[in-house]
Amino acid sequence: MSTRSRNWIKFGALVALAFVLGLFFAGLLDFPRTGLAQERAAHTPIVKVDAPRIPAARALVDLSDAYAAVVDAVRPSVVYIQSESPMSADDQSEIMSQLPPGFQQLVPRGQLQQRRRQDQPPELEHSSGSGFIVSSDGYILTNNHVIEGASKVTVRLLDGREYTAKIVGTDKDTDIGVLKIDASGLTPAALGSSDATRVGEWVLAIGNPLGGDLTFTVTQGIVSAKGRANLALGDFDNGKLIQDYIQTDAVINKGNSGGPLVNVRGEVIGINAAIASQTGYYTGYAFAVPIDLARKVMDQLVTRGRVERAGLGVYVHDANGEDADYLGLPSISGVRIESYSGSDSPAKAAGIVPGDVIVSIDGQPVHYTSQLQQIVGFRRPGDVVKVELYRKDGKHSVSVKLTSVDQPTNVADASASPDSPKTTEVTASKSMLGLVTEPLTAATAEQDGLPNTVRGLLIDSVVDGSVASTHTICSAEDVQQQQCGTADVITAIEGKPVRNEADLKAALNGAVHNIVTLELTSVGPDKKPTTRIDRFRIH
Repeated sequence: MSTRSRNWIKFGALVALAFVLGLFFAGLLDFPRTGLAQERAAHTPIVKVDAPRIPAARALVDLSDAYAAVVDAVRPSVVYIQSESPMSADDQSEIMSQLPPGFQQLVPRGQLQQRRRQDQPPELEHSSGSGFIVSSDGYILTNNHVIEGASKVTVRLLDGREYTAKIVGTDKDTDIGVLKIDASGLTPAALGSSDATRVGEWVLAIGNPLGGDLTFTVTQGIVSAKGRANLALGDFDNGKLIQDYIQTDAVINKGNSGGPLVNVRGEVIGINAAIASQTGYYTGYAFAVPIDLARKVMDQLVTRGRVERAGLGVYVHDANGEDADYLGLPSISGVRIESYSGSDSPAKAAGIVPGDVIVSIDGQPVHYTSQLQQIVGFRRPGDVVKVELYRKDGKHSVSVKLTSVDQPTNVADASASPDSPKTTEVTASKSMLGLVTEPLTAATAEQDGLPNTVRGLLIDSVVDGSVASTHTICSAEDVQQQQCGTADVITAIEGKPVRNEADLKAALNGAVHNIVTLELTSVGPDKKPTTRIDRFRIH
């Protein structure tokens, strides 16, 4: 074999060896055996998986569908409200006070006054809230504080249409406002009964929290409680006299005010009004004005443009354990008369006396102050009502002719002192109220503005932890600390005049069921002497 032939054989062997080694190393490196297009074709497509069959979840599915159906029915009735009002000098001062230190100097002094001198319009303050349609021709219910002082109110519907609304009327004492838009064929919400609503029922809150970005939001919860009163829930609530809130845990924030609280039947049972919060945002407690109360106010605002109330002419307080034991009440329920609102009080003319506890009006049970305010306040002046009450000698029934009042204070005020907290059952050592007293002198009476005919024991101070410390008492010590106006004077106990410590001691020792009724006199904010009663339990 020639040399050339042997070289070709060697070359071929080397090529073959290289090919084999290439295959070997390719296997070690695990290169793909097919192209990308071939790989896609080789895999099967993802198959849709059916929902699991869970028979036990059927009830939850039905519940979810029911909620969605309620929302579908009610949301077209809900509206987004925008209001604008001129910013007052007080508003600007408040804004200035909230600026960080050093920033106030960046705002020109007297800016508001300068604008007015130049006949320029004042700064406008913008706010937003919620409401809901109650008639197909455009009447809308909302909160008073949503539209209070507004120079222009704009209403936006769920479908995006916008209208300029007319303010029909407002009532600050119940926080109710009524608007009217020029529209027809609207979807009104069904109004249910807040009185028939039970604690524990599921509810939905619909509204526009936190401005225009979260409009027509729906949240869900339960009715947590009813009849909530004496709540300080914000500036708009200060001085409000008729509080009978529905409490709910449905999430409500700023902007939800005026929106409906709806039951699972799609009926409005309340108007979302306030939250209890230190931050201004929802923290678990929200409150709604009962729809039964709102409807009474709305009817008067629509027909008369204002709310006219009737009154008994008394100051009242929720009955407590002392009242129940002292009068023999079947339960700790009812409203105690503390004093008259004036000499022309209809209750006084009918023979109702301080210390009586009202338990019903025209057969309708009265459990707490807000109920009495609503039952009486929205009757017509001149109506005669049958008042059932308890006093020391048993149950009585009297007829009272209601009178017209300009302010709801004469209907049945929560107390002769608006800031008074509820009294509670207390205990103390026997024959000890915890009151440090001294005979009222003519000089002190003149200084406090009391008539020179007033006689009794001036309350100097209240002992901490005593019976009196949990009651609403104004002592001379409190006056010095500017915690109240004038000191209370004990003028009578159990209807018997008290002039000295001996009278006080004798009255306490003769207490029935260890409970005594004190008559207290002081000078009210109107600079007129007022007399009220309070009951104390001693042990």
